[in-house]
Formats: sequence, structure tokens, C-alpha cells
Amino acid sequence: MIIKEQYKMAKEAYERWGIDVEGALDKLQKIPISIHCWQGDDVSGFEVNKQELSGGIDVTGNYPGKAKTPEQLRGDLEKALSLIPGKHRVNLHMIYAETNGEVVERDQLEPKHFENWVNWAKENGLGLDFNPTLFSHPKAADGLTLAHPDKEIRDYWIRHCIASRKIAEYFGKELGTPALTNIWIPDGYKDIPSDRLTPRQRLKESLDEIFAVEIDEKYNVDAVESKLFGIGSEAYVVGSHEFYLGYALKNNKLCLLDTGHYHPTEVVSNKISAMLLYSDQLALHVSRPVRWDSDHVVIFDDELKEIGLEIVRNDALDKVRIGLDFFDASINRVAAWTIGTRNMIKALLYALLHPNEHLKQLQEEGNFTERLALMEEFKTYPFGAIWDYYCEKMGVPAKETWLEDIKQYENEVLLKR
Repeated sequence: MIIKEQYKMAKEAYERWGIDVEGALDKLQKIPISIHCWQGDDVSGFEVNKQELSGGIDVTGNYPGKAKTPEQLRGDLEKALSLIPGKHRVNLHMIYAETNGEVVERDQLEPKHFENWVNWAKENGLGLDFNPTLFSHPKAADGLTLAHPDKEIRDYWIRHCIASRKIAEYFGKELGTPALTNIWIPDGYKDIPSDRLTPRQRLKESLDEIFAVEIDEKYNVDAVESKLFGIGSEAYVVGSHEFYLGYALKNNKLCLLDTGHYHPTEVVSNKISAMLLYSDQLALHVSRPVRWDSDHVVIFDDELKEIGLEIVRNDALDKVRIGLDFFDASINRVAAWTIGTRNMIKALLYALLHPNEHLKQLQEEGNFTERLALMEEFKTYPFGAIWDYYCEKMGVPAKETWLEDIKQYENEVLLKR
């Protein structure tokens, strides 16, 4: 009752500015967030011949309850989804294939190895997205894959990426919603290279060969993801932002922006409007870098709010595919999913509850005083009351009450693993 009363008063405050609160909530519940499966098992996957993490990826912490089987991981995802308002998607990596104890090389994996994931997605009304896994493998041990000077190794990873796109196509056909297949590679050098061009030429040729296999965009949408640097590739990364931006524009692919893959003084929110002028769509991996690409759990900070505002104020809710990418093994993993995803949704609601058209007009008129004053005042408008009502309306816990569900799940399920 208190939540509804607070909502009513908050709604009146926003409506004085002509903001359609009910309309905002209707829009919000139609926006899917692609939730990454690898938070639940520390990017381990289910390969029979499992390798140590590589490619500059590191997960720290040893909180109890890590998922060790596909069933456990899906169960944990279900628990998190029960605490997150809306209908969403789940993002998989190739290493989450299920081969029934058989060793299957990554370039030989097929749709049948993901049947359990598809059946589960159908049961839960979820879409699936996909990523080839070009790390944690002997053929990626020296930090090079699609840009490798050895053609045999390049060809292996080319076949792997083609197989990934075919699996994603299977997802799209079975689930009735196109999968996003995102290619990220760790390729680069620790120290200053003597030749930056040749590896990039090889990467371009590899991508051309991968995408030469035509797949209907009704079932699969391709994306490429850049990075500034990584552990072991501090001086040079082959797939830089400029490389992939150019490739995506020229070849009609989505450019995926990971919020942790840029210089610490760069922000992805500032790139969205520029890129949408030239691309019909783009994709995001929302993470939280702390001094480097540390993939901390997403919090409701200024940059997350600004990302939400840029998507909403530019009428790009149907143009930006929002995914998450963080992994923290120092806290309850199901709670990490819940915190990060709820915060992403909060940022979109926060943006939907702004007088965006009026603020744009003030800027066009040069009225920067009123613009600044209103932008600051709306930071303390009763947004929380709208959020609590939305959670209640969508049948998930409001405020911090979801933590009780997490504690119970931890005691009854996670601590018994």
C-alpha cells in the first residue's frame, strides 16, 4: 500500500513536466537485457578438456556456490531472473556447449550441443545470444588467433567462428528472435610492435572469410568488439576500436562497445549518438572498469545513467542491443547478476522519466542556466518510488527485499554444492 501511495505522488511530480509515467513503464518492460551466463561460473564453461583462463581474462575471489554443471548454471540464472523485472535474454559463449563427456573441438561444435539451452530458453520465454570463445585454448596460448601468422591456426579459429554463427542461427530459428553473435579476440602484443599493419590485414581477411558464409539476419545478427589493451597485450591490440568501427561500417555489421574496453578517460555514452548517425544499430556490453578493464558488477553510477539517457533521448531503444559483461567471484554470483541487471534497467527508467525534449529545446535556445538547473533537480526527483512500483507491478521484490531470496537460495542451494 505504501509503495502505491508513494508512486502516486511521484507520478504527479513527473506528470507536471508532461512525462507519461505509465507509458514509460510500458516501454521499459519491452526492453530486453542480454544477461551473460559467465558470471555464474567464473567463465569456466563445460568443456571436457577445460583450460585455464587466458586472453587477458581474470576472475578473482572464491565465494562459495559457483555453478559446476549446466543444470546448476541454468538454475542460478532462473533464480536471478525471478528477481529482475521484465523479460530478457541470456548470452552464451561457445564453451558452454554440452557434449555428454565427449571431447569435441571448438571448430566442430554443432547446434545439437546447445539443445538443452534452447529447450530451457523456450520454457522460460528467453532469447539467446552467442559468442565464439577465442581464449582459454592451446591454439590461443600465444595470444593470437584470427590474426595469427600461422595459417593453420587462423583457419581453425575461422572454422570456429563460422560454427558459432550457425549455432546462433539455430537459436534464432528455434526461439523466433535473432541471436546476436559477437566476435571478440584477444590478439595483440605485450610490447611495442614493429608492424601494426600486417596482423590487421590478416584479421580483416579472416573476418571476410567468416562472414562469406551467408546467414539470414532474421536469425542471426553479427557484431564485432574492440579493445584498447589487455593483460599480455598492453602495447597493441589488433582489433582496435578504429579497426572494428571501419570494418563494421563497410561490411554492414554491428559495432559492439564494451564500457571497459577504452581508455579510462573515455566514456561509451559519448560514442552512442555519433555512431548512430552512421549505423542503423549498435550493441553494448555494459561493465564497470575500475582503473582498467576489471569487469566489476554494474552499479547505478553517472556513466550508467548517461548511457541510459543517450539511448532514450535519442529514441534508440530499438537501435541499441544492450548486453552485460561482468564477473565477480568475491560476492554471491546470483546477487551479482541481480544487482547489475536491475541497475541497467533502473538507468533506462531514470532516462525515460526525464523531460528530454524540453531539455533539448533549452540547449537549442542557448538557455544553459535552466538546462543545468533542471538536469540537477531531476537527479533528486522521486525516481525510486516509480522503480519500486514497477518491480511490484512486474511481480519481483521491491527495494532491497530481494536480498532475503538470495540468502535463502544461498543456504538451501549454493552452500550445498
